[in-house]
Amino acid sequence: MPKMIVSIDGVVIKEVQLTKDRTSVGRRPYNDIVIDNLAVSGEHAVLQMSGIEVYLEDLNSTNGTYVNGKAVKKQLLQNSDTVEIGKYKIKFVNEAAAASYDKTVLFKPGTVPGAAGPAVTASPNAAGGSGNSAAIKVMSGAAAGREVALIKVVTTIGKPGVAVAAITKRPQGYVIAHVEGADHPTLNGSPVGAEPVVLKHGDVLELAGTHMQFVQHG
Repeated sequence: MPKMIVSIDGVVIKEVQLTKDRTSVGRRPYNDIVIDNLAVSGEHAVLQMSGIEVYLEDLNSTNGTYVNGKAVKKQLLQNSDTVEIGKYKIKFVNEAAAASYDKTVLFKPGTVPGAAGPAVTASPNAAGGSGNSAAIKVMSGAAAGREVALIKVVTTIGKPGVAVAAITKRPQGYVIAHVEGADHPTLNGSPVGAEPVVLKHGDVLELAGTHMQFVQHG
């Protein structure tokens, strides 16, 4: 199960297993993760767990919440992310999610992603096998026409530092959510935030200047 490793100046002071849907972080003693420091707000942030996904949300804290050095309001945490609250560093460890994540599929201008084949590869823990498969078809740029199969539970697409989105396979279908970057993906022209949005066959996505189409087979 996911856990948070709290340290200051390189010294680990506590490890907290995330067992609840909602885990609070702050200076007040009633929080699940208590950090007794004046730089930390009474109710600083909250960790929300949905399946194997964990979202970090800042609760309008005075000094802000940072992930890998960037201020965040709400963000999906990735395995080994470092959350910074005041002088404290909290390492997020979620090996179950890491095992189900693909390498990020990059769409860079003038290059063809996955020239040696799609970055998505089949594995024993891949979701699927039900005959209901899907893919992302690139519609613009040098990679136009290429399809990237959505085989694993989670596939990340985009350009790190600019815009990254995650497409997750759920029992009821596929959903997309914004993961990182100032640019948000759009779905049929409407911006997509951190809350997952259901994808339908033929939906058009735009991310970091690249247009893609969600295609569902079977």
